[in-house]
Amino acid sequence: MPFTISKAVIPVAGLGTRFLPATKAMPKEMLPVVDKPAIQYVVEEAVAAGLHDVLMITGRNKTALENHFDKVGELEAVLRAKGEDEKLEKVRYATDLADVHYVRQGDPMGLGHAVLRAKMHVGPEPFAVLLGDDIIDERDPLLNRMLQVQSERNTTVIALLEVDPAIAHLYGVATVEATDEDDVVRVTGLVEKPVFGTAASNLAVIGRYVLRPEVFDVLENTPPGKGGEIQLTDALQVLAAQPETGGVYGVVFRGRRYDTGDRLDYLKAIVQLASDRDDLGPDFRPWLRDFAATLSDE
Repeated sequence: MPFTISKAVIPVAGLGTRFLPATKAMPKEMLPVVDKPAIQYVVEEAVAAGLHDVLMITGRNKTALENHFDKVGELEAVLRAKGEDEKLEKVRYATDLADVHYVRQGDPMGLGHAVLRAKMHVGPEPFAVLLGDDIIDERDPLLNRMLQVQSERNTTVIALLEVDPAIAHLYGVATVEATDEDDVVRVTGLVEKPVFGTAASNLAVIGRYVLRPEVFDVLENTPPGKGGEIQLTDALQVLAAQPETGGVYGVVFRGRRYDTGDRLDYLKAIVQLASDRDDLGPDFRPWLRDFAATLSDE
């Protein structure tokens, strides 16, 4: 019997070493993308899809995340006294955005282990997992479509993106079969970061999942894989071969996605999102064109 999904799990325990020294004392999820931390975009996406119960799987030095979604009475009082109502509304918005919970991952044993730490909170219900490095443009809703497919098929659903075959080895890669829906495929196999040149397809797994609760039992029996970590991809491979739990299906995403886990892509994300903003774009785009005209490849 399909459940109405209400819970989202967001693993945020990573150290963010690619952004050192900026992440020496600040979680990578708190790095600003224009004027909001990256994590807020992800929580907003979950809430827009109807998932108001959010569990973050955290680690050491992540208290800034909790502070961001907490009430800050002193700051609100100062803004109120100054009559800065617009800023006050933005501060309150983050506080009231969702019912946010936190649990520590403990040992950094991979994404599969982080998801497993959500078992007690989630219980026997399907749930969504959103990775904080991937920002999905709100104009191209992906999670809503995945929840729809999960409800219709009562199965596990993952997000897939067509990538350049030359970089497929940097992702988890899916082998698939077509269905009667253009954007939905049945997943028959998954490999986490295959050896260069051996990927079975160019369909890469990106950071959105809607999982049936059976994934917890599988993860508890999944040995460490690639990188010595418990890989969620390995557990999904097991579920794909289990027709009694509905197998695994993929939604092929063809919209706008911003990768904030890589320094270059992080900069691209800021430029793209700022260019599209109604309040910033009209002034930013002409400056950007003029600046680009001054550049050379030398």
